[in-house]
Amino acid sequence: MEWHEGMMFGGGFMWIFWILLIVAVVAVISVLLGRGRPEKRGSRPNPVDILKERYARGEIERDEYEQKLKDLQD
Repeated sequence: MEWHEGMMFGGGFMWIFWILLIVAVVAVISVLLGRGRPEKRGSRPNPVDILKERYARGEIERDEYEQKLKDLQD
């Protein structure tokens, strides 16, 4: 009877091990594929927003900003 009870106890831990292993593999794959990112998949800022950010950070001057904005809106 002791051998049978030991097999059940060990078998239960084996199930827990395999479940945890599968969960860990799925989590790693999910992170590698980028599903862990907070932003929506496929969402990209539009060019005008990028231009506004560059102007706000001082990366481009007003004349360049206005010219590029005009080019983007045409």
